Amino acid sequence: MLYSKIEGSGKPLLILHGFLGMSDNWKTMGVQFASEGFEVHILDLRNHGRSFQSEEFSYELMVQDIVQYCAAHHLEKINVVGHSMGGKTAMLLAARYPDLVEKLIVADIGPKYYAPHHQDILAGLNAVDFSQKPSRNDVEGILSQYIPDFGTRQFLLKNLYWQEPGQLAFRFNLAVFNKKITEIGVSLPADLVFEKPTLFIRGGNSNYILDEDFEAIKVQFPKAILETIPNAGHWLHAENPALFYQLSLSYLN
Repeated sequence: MLYSKIEGSGKPLLILHGFLGMSDNWKTMGVQFASEGFEVHILDLRNHGRSFQSEEFSYELMVQDIVQYCAAHHLEKINVVGHSMGGKTAMLLAARYPDLVEKLIVADIGPKYYAPHHQDILAGLNAVDFSQKPSRNDVEGILSQYIPDFGTRQFLLKNLYWQEPGQLAFRFNLAVFNKKITEIGVSLPADLVFEKPTLFIRGGNSNYILDEDFEAIKVQFPKAILETIPNAGHWLHAENPALFYQLSLSYLN
């Protein structure tokens, strides 16, 4: 069963994090949604956070994990917010199980294919040798040689935890991601269509959803609308959480 943080009561709202993320990234916003009458389930997807680790990793499997989670928690007619990899998972969930999903919010990802582009991040993560018992500062120093962006490094460092006294480790399953990295970029099957309301939110400085992508998005999500958060990149919900929350809440209501 997937690990989750559950906040509030009311209409079920699932939040799905992006690649190398976890539920902790969304805790503050989850509490905000809960204060507006939602029962918020912030999930750790497989091989991420505190959820189980598996040699198998794909969008289809992540969707099945979520369907099982919803059944176990007796969740019906859910709303879903997903960022990046979580957004692609949310799209597939909605298209495969349209009776389960009422409204869909997809943050800075489209249904199209994305070429592998996490090479520097994976190189940095793989350069950390935990057998040397590095400190948190040591790990950041190693990552900084591969990942110049401070915000990205801080995002990744949230995954550090004390496996035992004096021994740090990453929560995510890096070995499987090394083998399965191409799974992250696969497109949504072209024959899938979700006919219910869908909000796509993109960062104005991000290139994940281009203007010319929206025509293809409307083929698979005919009721889609697109909002742009200016001066924000791919981590738009962290860079401008107030506007992201405002757009999402007004859409859900």
